[in-house]
Amino acid sequence: MSTASRTAHRGSILHFLADPGAGDDPGAYEYWEQGALIVADGRIERVGPAKELLSAEPTLAVTDHGQQLIVPGFIDTHIHYPQTDIIGAGGRHLLEWLEGYTYPAEQRFADPAYARSVAEFFFDELLRNGTTTAQVLGTVHKSSIQSFFEVAAARGLRMIGGKTLMDRMAPEALRDDAASAERDTRELIEAWHGHGRLHYAITPRFALTSTVEQLRSAGALAHAYPDVFIHSHLAENPMEVEQVRQMFPQRRSYLDVYDHFGLLRERATYAHCIYLNDVDRNRLAASGAGAAFCPSSNLYLGSGLFDLAASDAAGMKVALATDVGGGSSFSMLHTMADAYRVAHLSGQHLGSLRAFYLSTLAGARLLGLSDRIGSFATGNEADFIVLDPKATPLLARRMDQCSTLAERLLLYMILGDDRAIAQTYVLGQLYFCRT
Repeated sequence: MSTASRTAHRGSILHFLADPGAGDDPGAYEYWEQGALIVADGRIERVGPAKELLSAEPTLAVTDHGQQLIVPGFIDTHIHYPQTDIIGAGGRHLLEWLEGYTYPAEQRFADPAYARSVAEFFFDELLRNGTTTAQVLGTVHKSSIQSFFEVAAARGLRMIGGKTLMDRMAPEALRDDAASAERDTRELIEAWHGHGRLHYAITPRFALTSTVEQLRSAGALAHAYPDVFIHSHLAENPMEVEQVRQMFPQRRSYLDVYDHFGLLRERATYAHCIYLNDVDRNRLAASGAGAAFCPSSNLYLGSGLFDLAASDAAGMKVALATDVGGGSSFSMLHTMADAYRVAHLSGQHLGSLRAFYLSTLAGARLLGLSDRIGSFATGNEADFIVLDPKATPLLARRMDQCSTLAERLLLYMILGDDRAIAQTYVLGQLYFCRT
């Protein structure tokens, strides 16, 4: 390993080893007020106290971030890149919002040039907000996800994406069929899954928009490609849940529809998971699948409140997600703040340490990628961000009054936004710098 490939970053450093839980378990994270992160060839070589690590290597190139906080890059476990241009559209409930805004917007992605232009902006926005990995839905068009992967590959990002499967209850221009969807998905998996830092996700939009034939086909694909991801929606809205019950009367629950078709396993992510019972939660946990908690979207569309305590009790994997464009911001800091509010409205509490865990290591664990991203473990990919405690006058003023790490993290959540992201690094290279 050449000396030229090694650099160090000095500042306050935080990462997680486990879920800190409600009690902020001190054994679940490592924090150094004066820390150093040594990066070699795009990977984490060492992390620890600056004095100890840097004194032994006086000639090592060091980037000094002062009092700024270095954390692993945020991981957004559920987001729609084709909905970038409808953020802030309307305030209707889910099904009306899809018909009134989402489906018209997604029809434009039949044009590969348009899809690519949105993908370029989408990745710029992710990096500007400190998100270095995301699990992303395309549209029904094969070319939409090809454009997504092409742009992600050119930037060297670790991303997950999939073409949406949807052969009913949608405009004709947004429908595929079971046979064409399976053919397209196989071709996309072969072309992109494992290409560089990219992964493919089999992506039925939700149970209502896929026929039995298509769901059966998706399950067959999941069986044929056990290392690919599965990504869909589950129990987001009461009307949606009732329609699923009517459409699949032989199934025990909405979750059981996916289970029946072989779509419940490790590396399967279901967004929302609001209207589940304990049987569902226990089954979700036992399968190895997990939930993407989307508080901003759930509040904006009035869908309901995710039960974090019940999910914890069942042992479910849970991580945070923006759900743009139902979610109104690309910022995971904004999303953490909304998760904090949802917990309060449910008579629960989400501490700031745990909120940051749910945006970093928890996402990596949910996606089965914790051996690569989500923490500063030796050998992990050096995707990290630098948070500025003086990003705004109010944030700076309040930070000066803090005495604990938890208090400072809470202020980043509640008062922070994209302005708090000073820098974003991907594989140790600077990809975004706020000037």
